[in-house]
Amino acid sequence: MPAGIAAGTDTIYLPRADIDALISVLRDQGYLVVGPTVRDGVISLQPIQSAADLPHGVADEQGAGHYRLREGDSALSFRYVVGPDGPKRWFFPPTLHLFRLRTTPDDLVIEDCSDDPPRLAILGIRPCDVAALLSLDRVFGSPDTGTFRCEIDTYYRSARKMAFLAAVNCTHPGSNCFCTSMGTGPVVQEGADLALTELRGGFLLQAGSERGIEVLRALPGREPSPAELELAELRLQSAAASMGKHLETEGLAERLAVTGEHPHWDEVAKRCLGCGNCTQVCPTCFCSSVVDSTDLAGDSATRTRLWESCFTHQFSYTTAGHVRSSIRSRYRHWLNHKLGTYRSQFGVDGCVGCGRCITWCPVGIDLTAEAAALQDGPHRSSAVDMGHSLGGGRWRRRPEAPALRQLCHG
Repeated sequence: MPAGIAAGTDTIYLPRADIDALISVLRDQGYLVVGPTVRDGVISLQPIQSAADLPHGVADEQGAGHYRLREGDSALSFRYVVGPDGPKRWFFPPTLHLFRLRTTPDDLVIEDCSDDPPRLAILGIRPCDVAALLSLDRVFGSPDTGTFRCEIDTYYRSARKMAFLAAVNCTHPGSNCFCTSMGTGPVVQEGADLALTELRGGFLLQAGSERGIEVLRALPGREPSPAELELAELRLQSAAASMGKHLETEGLAERLAVTGEHPHWDEVAKRCLGCGNCTQVCPTCFCSSVVDSTDLAGDSATRTRLWESCFTHQFSYTTAGHVRSSIRSRYRHWLNHKLGTYRSQFGVDGCVGCGRCITWCPVGIDLTAEAAALQDGPHRSSAVDMGHSLGGGRWRRRPEAPALRQLCHG
């Protein structure tokens, strides 16, 4: 145990020069350390070897349909907000081979061709993304049957059970952030093994689990001074007071539930490209489909799970036709699910206030502005119409027929 840290202490101050020690301890414990790096002009979560791989002195600027990296404070390593990819892809991969069918002269053999998930340690995950993983736990990993959920995903659940999360509290929220509206930041509330708060000279580290305490005691830190604790608290309070966006959530789901014929849906549809960018960068979207492919010899076939989006035309296809054939109906379904029916399905919110859907929308559609505009009147809908727009997958049993490719409807 490092000198100056009393037994049972769950908070230390780690000088900036010793951040490499944290990465080394995690690697020594058998983790594949994943952290933020600059890649192709964005901040991306990738495997890292040392602190040199972190985005030192890099900041980002975000707006509606706008993202750029720029020079930041050279003394800071986590000055950015969030990039387009969160930790979701490490637990719920965009492409996952499920199984292979192989023919023999006498039989048809089923082979498991999926890879074992790595033992991950994710450094630099933001509080909103920790909340997103807790949300996905309800979708894929929770054994609790009290709320509707998809089938338990063995890959996801195994990866999550092994993972170590070292979150970094946000001290510089972006112009599209509204985590305070959703109760998911800027300070991590639960779910992280370690929580880091960055100061110019180093980091305050607080353990949130027994595994976090074990790592903490292996680091060359010291007890934080009262001034360091006060400074960290002031920075976090300042961040909470300087969110770029706000979303009024009190009664929001109920108000949206009666907007099925609101004329503003038509205004959104005129701008929306139906590209699905918002669903691809969203840290809680979970829709997927499966495709089957055969080799050239015809001796084997592989079933692969791929990310899907409720904005694609084929997503709601049934043998009777498309349930949501217009961009208007698809955007309405997505927004209502994110801000309303996700909670009725899984008992948690489907939005964590990260702002990615605003940043990465090519035409700059702002979820917070659209939700506000939709609440200026009742505009009630029929039961049939609302069943299509608000069902969020709950109103329909997951089919087994190949014609309906969705594994689970979002």
